[in-house]
Amino acid sequence: MTQSLESLVRRTEAMQGIRGIVHTMKTLSAINRYPYEQAARSINDWRDTILDGLHAFAKAHGALEQSAAARALPVVVALGSDQGLCGNYNETVAQTLAAHLATHEQHAILCIGAEMQDAIHDVGLKTERALLTPASVDGLGRVVSDLITRIDAVRADQPHGITVTLAFTERKAHGQQAAVLRQVLPLAPEVLVALANRPWTSRSLPHFDMTPTAILAALLRHYLFASLFYACAEALVTENAARFARMQQAEKNIDDQLDELASTTRTTRQSAITEELLDVIAGFEALKHRRARHVDPAKPGIFAPSDTLPAADG
Repeated sequence: MTQSLESLVRRTEAMQGIRGIVHTMKTLSAINRYPYEQAARSINDWRDTILDGLHAFAKAHGALEQSAAARALPVVVALGSDQGLCGNYNETVAQTLAAHLATHEQHAILCIGAEMQDAIHDVGLKTERALLTPASVDGLGRVVSDLITRIDAVRADQPHGITVTLAFTERKAHGQQAAVLRQVLPLAPEVLVALANRPWTSRSLPHFDMTPTAILAALLRHYLFASLFYACAEALVTENAARFARMQQAEKNIDDQLDELASTTRTTRQSAITEELLDVIAGFEALKHRRARHVDPAKPGIFAPSDTLPAADG
């Protein structure tokens, strides 16, 4: 169906407005990603320092051996997005979480984000608590502290202890990202193996003034904090990266539509101009033939009195 020139102009203006919004969202995603990336890098360095402390503890008191009790309650912290415009971000994490808990009848799920909570409910799981997503890097510490408080509350009610696993989206090679599950407590087997195989390169032997139990408890608590902080920061990095990619694709699609609208508008405008010119030419030809029929044969070039053309209205 042929569109009028006015409707094409209105569609073009509306599409240009949408493109401006999409471009703004893409720019904000690129800007917001950097501070979270810096936070993830910094907390990862601190996590390495904590692992050095665990290495020193293992050197002084023997290899670490941690294993979950058979009846320990699985506690999973799911990190999602509340802002949207980043594809199936929450759904991917929820599906990974559902596959992990398929064999566990009893579990506790703490999630960040109302949208993440809805995605978890959609796969048939229930959540213990949903926390607000941090609005900035400064809010990461607040969210992590709140999560640790919630985890301590769950552990206090479990006589057989708990395990803590993080479910979030992590960056992969070549700009890819994927939902991952990372065991935090007790320490994952790969972490224990890495600590056991790491050589002690210092000349000095580690010395502690605190009791071994107090030292290990403090190190594990800091390790939990660093792991939660890193997961939160990494989730926000990948969220903004996913939104940037979606907005970039949307911007390309809008540009293609704008090009198509511009081409259609030019064609429609040219057709309108051609029709107007044809109307003018047709009117001129009709007037010319009409004048020719009313010329006096005896006096060429002079109109017959009885056949004078009527005056134009107005």
